[in-house]
Amino acid sequence: MASTAQQAAQHDDPVDWLRLIRSRRVGAVTFHRLVAEHGSARAALAALPGIARTAGLEDYCVCPPEVALAEMRAGQTFGARLLLWGGPAYPAGLRDLADAPPILWAKGDLGLLQRSMVAMVGARNASSLGLRMARRLAEGLGTGGQVVVSGLARGIDTAAHEAALPSGTVAVMAGGVDVVYPGENAELAQEIAAKGCLLSEQPMGMAPQTRHFPLRNRIISGLSRAVVVVEAAARSGSLITARDAADQGREVMAVPGHPFDARAAGCNMLLRDGATLVRHAADVAEALGLTPPNLTAPNLTAPNQTAPNQAGPNQIRPAVAEPDRVAGQALPGPNAPRRPLGDIAQLHSQILARLGPSPLAEDQLIRDLALPPSIMTAALVSLELEGQITRAPGGLLSRTD
Repeated sequence: MASTAQQAAQHDDPVDWLRLIRSRRVGAVTFHRLVAEHGSARAALAALPGIARTAGLEDYCVCPPEVALAEMRAGQTFGARLLLWGGPAYPAGLRDLADAPPILWAKGDLGLLQRSMVAMVGARNASSLGLRMARRLAEGLGTGGQVVVSGLARGIDTAAHEAALPSGTVAVMAGGVDVVYPGENAELAQEIAAKGCLLSEQPMGMAPQTRHFPLRNRIISGLSRAVVVVEAAARSGSLITARDAADQGREVMAVPGHPFDARAAGCNMLLRDGATLVRHAADVAEALGLTPPNLTAPNLTAPNQTAPNQAGPNQIRPAVAEPDRVAGQALPGPNAPRRPLGDIAQLHSQILARLGPSPLAEDQLIRDLALPPSIMTAALVSLELEGQITRAPGGLLSRTD
């Protein structure tokens, strides 16, 4: 199949490739089989109606040239490039897959697609600890020369992309490369297009549908030497990506989590079944046979956090403690402004979404949500009184349910 398709990629009209893969009932595997049997996409297009009649499909029509040409124009207008399987810019990691995408739309730095990649996937409703872990892993892997691949979803995917922007990241999209989902990541997608690479096998302008996400997942794993699952429920799309990775001969790795946290159930299942345990980027490097000196265990405290009673280089240490503060956090006080009930409920939901059975430092939670300490303190006291969170010594918080 490889030599036939490579020759076709060099000599076929790209419009013929688009027409064939966009024709009804032609998926990636069927595309490759047709090209291998008939020698080119154009010959396969000519034979396709007869094949369909033999299969009992009357009045079968292949994708019209006008549709393919319109997609080509849309891609050019968006600034994306069409990559054909077997072509020089096509990602090396996908070439040997039986269901390799025949075409890919890409926008950004195509050189990233030829570098060594590691995928990071996980929960959309990620905990604060999970998001911090994703950022640290992505930063460490990027420092070690790896391109971080993910799916541009909210939660773990977003954290991984953001942390890997300076070093290189690839976002594989479920819909068209010009359609951002979720919409809240539109700005992030623009940054990735400028500094990284957006990638999709779907038509330009295609809104993602449920069936597209498993297809996207096989590309995420196929591009990568390893897939690292940071947080995942027992029934999660991240586990589909992990299964694809195992089927493709890639390394499967997972970050362990608390047994009572449903968001860690999938990761713990993977570890039980033989996945490599990941604590930091150095574990990934070791499993892949990489030994750069800069892939060491990171400090999971916040980047600007200083040790207790120590002033940073540009900070002035207070001479005495302020009387209206406890453990460095301002008390709400009797004259604190009243917040609308809807805002309070939303804040409570945000706090509970970030917390799990594993304890998290209160000051870290405040930094993660980027809200004034006075507002956070009032909300935490309310949740504690309601029995939804538990406070442990050392300023640690955990969710009770």
